[in-house]
This record gives sequence, structure tokens and C-alpha cells, in this order.
Amino acid sequence: MSKRTSKIIILICALAALTLFAFFLKDILVPFIRMEINNDVEGAKELLRSKGIFGFLTVALVEALQMVVVFIPAEFIQISSGLSYPFYIALILCDLGVCLGASIIFILVRTFKIQNESYEKRKKTIDKLAAKRGDKNIIFFMLLLFIMPLIPFGAICYYGSSTKIKFRNYILTVALGVIPSIVTSNLMGAAGKAFIRNDIPFWLLILIIVLLAALLFAVLLIFINKFFLKESDGTPDSPVYGLFFRIMKLVAGGKFKLKIVNGIPESVKAPYVLLFNHQCFFDLLFSSKLDPEKAPTFVANEYYLYHLPVLRRLPKKAGVIPKKLFTNDFVTPAGILRMLKKGYPVAIFPEGRLSPDGKTNPIAEQSGRFYRKLGVDVVLVNITGAYFAKPKWRAKKFRSEVRMEVRRVITKEEFENMTDDEVNDVINSVLEHDASAEDFNVYPQKNKAKGLENVLYRCIDCGSLYTTKGAGNVLSCSCCGKQYHLNDHYRFDEPIGGEEGTISRYYSAIRSIEEREYDTLDLKVRVRTQVFDKNVRKKLKEEGECEFTPSGFTYRSKSVEFTIPADKMLAIPFSCGTEFETYYNGELYYFYPLEKTSQTARWGLISDIMKARNDENEKE
Repeated sequence: MSKRTSKIIILICALAALTLFAFFLKDILVPFIRMEINNDVEGAKELLRSKGIFGFLTVALVEALQMVVVFIPAEFIQISSGLSYPFYIALILCDLGVCLGASIIFILVRTFKIQNESYEKRKKTIDKLAAKRGDKNIIFFMLLLFIMPLIPFGAICYYGSSTKIKFRNYILTVALGVIPSIVTSNLMGAAGKAFIRNDIPFWLLILIIVLLAALLFAVLLIFINKFFLKESDGTPDSPVYGLFFRIMKLVAGGKFKLKIVNGIPESVKAPYVLLFNHQCFFDLLFSSKLDPEKAPTFVANEYYLYHLPVLRRLPKKAGVIPKKLFTNDFVTPAGILRMLKKGYPVAIFPEGRLSPDGKTNPIAEQSGRFYRKLGVDVVLVNITGAYFAKPKWRAKKFRSEVRMEVRRVITKEEFENMTDDEVNDVINSVLEHDASAEDFNVYPQKNKAKGLENVLYRCIDCGSLYTTKGAGNVLSCSCCGKQYHLNDHYRFDEPIGGEEGTISRYYSAIRSIEEREYDTLDLKVRVRTQVFDKNVRKKLKEEGECEFTPSGFTYRSKSVEFTIPADKMLAIPFSCGTEFETYYNGELYYFYPLEKTSQTARWGLISDIMKARNDENEKE
């Protein structure tokens, strides 16, 4: 059957499903709920009796047709039927509807060779799961798919119909496999009906729904863990990995349009190492899409992986490699080697932190020697368009096109003729980028400067500290009154230092002021401190004082005093307007300034200046 004919059939089914559901809402569900609210029990019963077999058929047909079209969620009719009919009737109707839909799909696939684009989009996911299982038992695999979250029933039926399974076994598998989900949705509908009747309070309704969802999730997790996770546990093939990126995609909210300008060359085969510049938090989501055949594992900040006790096991199950930022450890290299030996790509953001100004951060930990010894290709990838979509200093996400481009591959053969410094120079030059030079995105929003003072914390005209404020599209200084207006390309309306005014040039101008004052630097701040032990568990909370001088960074409190000398300082990561952080003796210290919270960016910038000075001294 041609694609055009297939599309017409799917469209007709979709329109029929929506029309029938609209009828169900208008003639059955809405009037039924009104009668329940008015405590007209007899009227509600009479309404359902008057609709009779047609009401039953509507539920079954909507359930069946949504299976055929795939992209219409089944929960709408399942919860609605639970609201309208007794639980056992709703369960039977929904299950019959699923079986009817599954039968239609079986005929369409086996007899008419129909193609459903909504299924085709999910086919890769199902094929990957099938390949990982290596299981010849189609019945068992279909049952497994039915209890896995985020895979529509219709897609599973299209998959089953494309195999050699007999119809009898196919339809029995479908009938049994969908029951847990239908039961949960119908019970939610029944709970909603009880609430409408005032049989239960609102808080209990919410509790029931949450408990039902939690119970279903727990059953699914136990089943998946027993029959599926054992073979892919601790790798990017784990369902936990896929679930994480589905959640991240939901959080992204459709704000980003990803375009892969230049992908992985055909000559590059896993395992290999991917190196990316780091523009925004969602770079993880973007980079996971680069190789459609082999998902990479990630090296990530261990704090974000392990500081929430309830989620501590999930990163390990997803194959994520933890890293203590800007400290030397053996765990991360060992994790990278382990995943490469298993045949997976490893994705690394060598900057170790988000860019504050849109320019690639200095790479504090140069790893040329390590990459040379891995014995795999290293792929250098540039991400553009992501910084202004969601910079670290702004809470809101702006709609943007994000581009990803492989700009250089250093093959394992090339490494043999390169020195460590040459490798580092190539990595630094290829990953270097300034987001302010991009022209392909336009930002007409009226609040582009909000939060900008948490990076551009100093006025470059009068030199005043912490007097800048971003509001609307204007960055202004409360001391001298100077204003910088942002246009739709996120550039200022007047030049800085004789060149086009950009956020990165403003930040560079602040750096120049700090460098001139560096030799007399004596920066102190009282802080509220959170300390995490070597296993990233909260150890204590206290108050103390942080100090920066040209000789290094010092922290003092009642419990501890330590200094990180200037020649050992790599970098101080920070969260805009919130905190800055460092490790000492393997323990993580989070410092929250008790005043002038925009100064967190200053601590990060001065640590970069200190590292640059030390590098210069080593060269001399």
C-alpha cells in the first residue's frame, strides 16, 4: 500500500476517534458529571441506560481507533470510561476496544502492508530493545513492551503484527498486556467520580491518584529490573537512560530546534570519545542525538548525580560516569576506560562548567596525554545557538535553533604522531566559540537582560562593583547611570572597546579591570556553607568566611580552615547569584554569600585569572 493511502487511512481513523470522543464528552460524560454534581443519581443512571449499547460501542471504538493512529493517548477514554461506568464495565469495554484496535492493525499490516509514520518514529526504539533482549519469544517481549512507560499500545501492536506471531497468540498477548494500564486509568476515573459525588475529599482524591501511579510505576520497575535491566544495566542501553532524556526533553518544552549540520563520519565507529563545548544545561540532550545508532555515556558532575538520595542509583544504572570537578581522581578515567571497552562512545564537556558569557571557558584540565593513550578516535563537536536559548544567568528558555557540527576528528593513528601539547592545542582551538558572533537566531523578547547582573556584576564605565542591574532589555549601573540596550541579536547598541558591543566583550572588559587590580586583591565574604562528604552526602551546615588573595583561596569556619594555593587552583564553578564551590580533601564545599549574591561570578572569574597567571609563570 502506498504511503499516501496509508496516511489517508490513518487520518480517517484519527478523525473518527476524535468525533466519537467529542460525542462521548457532549452526550454522555459532561451530562453525567453534571447530574453527579447535582446528586441526581437516578438521572445519571437513566442517562447511561438511555445510551445503552451505543455508549458502550463509543468507548470501545474510541479505544480501538486511537490504537490504529498511535499518537492519540489512550488515557483520555480510559479515565473517562472509569468516570462514567462501574469499574468492571469500564475495564471490559476498554480491553475489548484495545483488542478490536489490535485486530484492525493486524489486518492492515498483514493484508494491506500499511505504513504508519507515528509507529515508524518509534520503531527504532522498539528495534533497539528487541536487539538488546535477543529474545526469540515474541509474546514475552510484547508483554514487556506493554508494561514499559512511554511506548503507545498501538506502536506495540504494529510491531507484533510485523512479526510471524500467530493471531491467536497475538490477540491474547494484547488482551493481557494492557490490563495493568487500563486498571490504573479506570481506577483514577472511579476515584474522580467518587470525588464529584463528594464521597471523598479532594486531598484523598489526589492521594489515590498519586498512590495508583506510584504503585503502577513500582510494579513496572520491579518487572523491568528483573527481566530487562540485568542485560543493559549500567549502560546507555538501559531504559533509565532513555527515561532520563525523555524527561529532559519534556523540561526543554519544545523550545529548541536541533539541527545536525555535520554528523559523525562513517569512518568513525564506536567506541570513540566525543568532546563538546558547553553552552547550556540542555547540551546533554543535544549531544545525545548526535549518533542515532549508538547513544553515548556521559561524564557528569557527581554532585548533580548523587546529592538526591532517592535518585542515587539511577545514574549508575544509566552508565553515567561521575566526576569531581577540577580535582584529580582515578574514578573518572577508570569509568571512561570501562565504557569504551564495552563499546560505547563517551561524551565529555572538557570545560567542566557552563559558559558564563557565551565564549568557551578555558579548559583547566588539559587531558591530551590521556586521550592519546585511550586508543580510540576523538571527535570534536561544536554546539552553537544554545547559549542565548538558556544561559546560566537567565531562568527562562527562549525558542532557538541549536546547531551541532563535528569539526574535527583526531584518529587513533594521528595520535601516534602528536605530542600532548599538540593534542591540547587542537582541542582548544576547535572547541573555541563565541555565541555573540552567531546571527541565525533572533530574540524579540522584552526581558533579555533579566538576571544579567549575575554575570556582568561590575560597571565597565565607572568600575563600581555590584551596581549593575538587568531589567527588560537594559543593563544599567545605579552608580554612574550608564545604560546598555540589547537588540534582537543579543548585542548592545553601542561598541565596547572600539568593537561591537557584546556580552562576551563586556565580560572581557570586567576581566581586564580585575586583572589590573589582581596584585592588590583581598576579597572576603561571609558565607553559609554546605559540606558534602566523599560520597556526596550532606555532612554539615555552618557559617564561615571565604578569602581570595594572589596567594590562593582560603576558607575559615569553626570546624575547619584550609587554603588552596594559587598554583593548585584550577577553577571555581558557580551558580549565578547563588553559590560558588570547591573541593577540599575529596569533600565538596558549597558557599552561599550572605550579601551581594551577584559576586559569585566574581569568584569564578578571579579563579580563571589565577589559573592563567600560574600557567604563564610555568612557561617562563
